[in-house]
Amino acid sequence: MSLLWNRPERPKATLVLAHGAGAPMDSPFMTGMAELLAERGIQVARFEFDYMDRRRREGIKAPPDRAARLLARFDAVVGQVLKESSTGLPLWIGGKSMGGRMATLLAADTGAVEQPWAGVVALGYPFHPPGKPERTRTEHLPLLSRPTLICQGERDPFGKPPEVAGYALGNRVTVTWLPDGDHDLKPRKSAPVSHQDNLREAADRIVEFIDAH
Repeated sequence: MSLLWNRPERPKATLVLAHGAGAPMDSPFMTGMAELLAERGIQVARFEFDYMDRRRREGIKAPPDRAARLLARFDAVVGQVLKESSTGLPLWIGGKSMGGRMATLLAADTGAVEQPWAGVVALGYPFHPPGKPERTRTEHLPLLSRPTLICQGERDPFGKPPEVAGYALGNRVTVTWLPDGDHDLKPRKSAPVSHQDNLREAADRIVEFIDAH
């Protein structure tokens, strides 16, 4: 399977970064975040789930696979990254939106024989579908045994501060909020920060979190 690497000269950790449901591994968001993290010393390996790979090869807009297949792909990629990355570096898993959710599900699998990752990073976590706050996707989060950082925009329709404050997330999950950000962390034009400001801030917070753990 093909991996897209961003390799700093002297990496201090490796992050396997999965894309969201509708955009590929080389979308502007994924590329920009990988570049910002690499500038800060995090080696990033991006990959595509099977359905997105089919979209690229066949030009057919296939929907996301079921969770079991997504997780099997993610797990296989982790194995490949361990073979290809610099030895001895802490390994983190994460992703954008759906990719971040899959990372948390993989890490919450208490039946897994081995969990080689040090922690989890999610960008724009889909706490619930937009407009359906009753359909939460949080039941597995208290099962996480590794430190987990969720970077969320304050205006994200998949989960805003008042909603998330009421969730039982467990003691391993930290949620950090980006000012006026939407699901892509993008603020409104009237906001005192730019999209790039929020992306840089998210990268800084991720690196600080990795350094602390």
